[in-house]
Amino acid sequence: MSARPRIAPGGRADVGLPVWAFAQLAGRVGGTAPPALFLTLGRHRRLFRGWLRFAGRLMPRGTLPRRETELVILRVAHLRACAYEFEHHVRLGRRAGVTEADLARVLHGPEAPGWSPRERALLEAVDELHAAGDLGDERWSALLPHLGDRGLIELLLLVGHYEMLATTITALRLRPDPPRRRRR
Repeated sequence: MSARPRIAPGGRADVGLPVWAFAQLAGRVGGTAPPALFLTLGRHRRLFRGWLRFAGRLMPRGTLPRRETELVILRVAHLRACAYEFEHHVRLGRRAGVTEADLARVLHGPEAPGWSPRERALLEAVDELHAAGDLGDERWSALLPHLGDRGLIELLLLVGHYEMLATTITALRLRPDPPRRRRR
């Protein structure tokens, strides 16, 4: 993979003041430089706004508990070998209660000891969706009591969105955002 992004993150003139200010704030909150993902996608301002509204409905304003949402996203990022997505969501996951032990289990997958039955079912669904692009009837039936119809729709969109995002990040050649420099 190339060391340089294929499309450089934009500056204020490239992405507009609202996107630029949002990226600055997101970096400050996240403890990193302004996210390259926002400053790159922000070059297509209209598409960025629509994407951000959709993404925000899944995370952080989804109906699945935040910790579970982060476990799902981390598993997708791991399966896709997307360091940008993984590192970003390690930071977010910690705030949502994802522990170091959880992170180690995410890498080993749903068969790792220590998951609750619901967490195991979610991660098995992630793995199956990643591998097959579908859920079999048995997996669907196992998830239904945990999530219901609306929760299943949200899970499918969450996994699909982060698969799409990993593809975009990989094709753009984005590297993880560096930690924010501390002012002296």
